[in-house]
Amino acid sequence: MAEVLDAAFGFPSMVLTTGLVTVFGFWLLVLCGFVPPDAFRSDVEALGISGVPVEAAGSVFLATGWVLDVVGSVLLDRAEPPAALSLPLSVALLVGSLFLAWHVTRFLVLRTVAHRAVHHAAEPGPHSSRTAA
Repeated sequence: MAEVLDAAFGFPSMVLTTGLVTVFGFWLLVLCGFVPPDAFRSDVEALGISGVPVEAAGSVFLATGWVLDVVGSVLLDRAEPPAALSLPLSVALLVGSLFLAWHVTRFLVLRTVAHRAVHHAAEPGPHSSRTAA
């Protein structure tokens, strides 16, 4: 447990730990009713993942990136690289974690949007051919 905490609060994971604490704070405010869940009222359309609120996509992105970065930091610490390689490997780990987190988030969002579209198409609309009995 101490190893994970050291990884979470050390470089490079601290960058994502700070973001994750902010995300938890936001969702805590939403749970308490101080902030509406759609506070930003936008999709992440410009980044190639439209169809879900930016709050959801950002939360998934940060959580996934944080998990990948912490796991990678623990593994990197256990590998005990030479001191000269420690910083470049840590930066590469942060960049790689964010890259993978972006692709995982994009996959999950696109899958969610496609799932919604299939279920929405299956529901009868107000102009359906059904008649009231």
